[in-house]
Amino acid sequence: MVQQAEEPIDEDVRLAAPRRTRRGARVAAMAAYAVLLGVWIELLGIPNDTVQVFLWLWVGTIAWNVEAPPRSHLAFLRDWWLPVVGLVIYFYSRGLTDELGLPVHVQMPITVDEWLGGGVTPTERLQDAWCGDPCTKDSEPRFYDLFLTTVYATHFLAGLTIAAVLWVRNRGEWMKWMRRYVGINFGALVVYILYPMAPPWMASEQGQMGEVTRITSRGWSDIGLDRIDLVLQGVGNPVAAMPSLHAGISFLIAMYAVQRLRTPWRWLLLLYPLAMSTALVYFAEHYVIDIVAGAALALLVLVLASAWERRRADRLDAAAPTPTPAQEPAESA
Repeated sequence: MVQQAEEPIDEDVRLAAPRRTRRGARVAAMAAYAVLLGVWIELLGIPNDTVQVFLWLWVGTIAWNVEAPPRSHLAFLRDWWLPVVGLVIYFYSRGLTDELGLPVHVQMPITVDEWLGGGVTPTERLQDAWCGDPCTKDSEPRFYDLFLTTVYATHFLAGLTIAAVLWVRNRGEWMKWMRRYVGINFGALVVYILYPMAPPWMASEQGQMGEVTRITSRGWSDIGLDRIDLVLQGVGNPVAAMPSLHAGISFLIAMYAVQRLRTPWRWLLLLYPLAMSTALVYFAEHYVIDIVAGAALALLVLVLASAWERRRADRLDAAAPTPTPAQEPAESA
């Protein structure tokens, strides 16, 4: 029987593999990392911008695989620099889209949401029922404000944190996820450029709809937490509202997980975009129609990325040389 040659080990997989670190060293390094991050959050705030989150995730992967050689840790920079640069470009481009002179749309989402809400927008209904009287940013938060503010804040961390976990475990899956994550950001950017739109809190301030208040951070007012943009700051776009990228990425995370995982518990992950959508509408950050658009964009990105990957795999299979009879393993008697 002809013995098959051993398959070569993928260098990228070998460098990213976490097996080099002993359990005790890993526990000690991760504990030190957690303490350091906790002190940072206490003194400055939760990392919020892409570059800061990227740096903390890099330090986290170093702590996880602390006994690996330096080139293994440098592989993180080699793999991540391009998508991070892309996300920084997205960040600054998004901030400039409201300076292009295009008209800001106001009435369309109000009309759609009033139809969905039976004559009153869902944002007005939720704030009337949950916010209190008066409904202000400084009024006493309710217990669900804390929960919903926390859900809202996960937007800035969840996508890249998932990417870091995948990079450590399986670089191929990391590449697939980053393809989708960067894709949905740039897909949203195209719409922000073509269709600037006022969110509910802005439309209310302009007298275009009923009185609603932007109360996004109210849930953390009693516990002293805040988010900090340490590297990327000073750039914002209040009319980058359609589609909701907060909703879109939460749907992308849930749908990708449902697609990839096999446990029946995976369907519970759909509660994440449900909670995020509730927070966005209640806080007057987005209309329901923005959330529907975000979910549709997430689905489109998943479909297009999967189709591209299948076509690429088919092309690679077609280009692969057909083994000769001498290369084929002999059948056992």
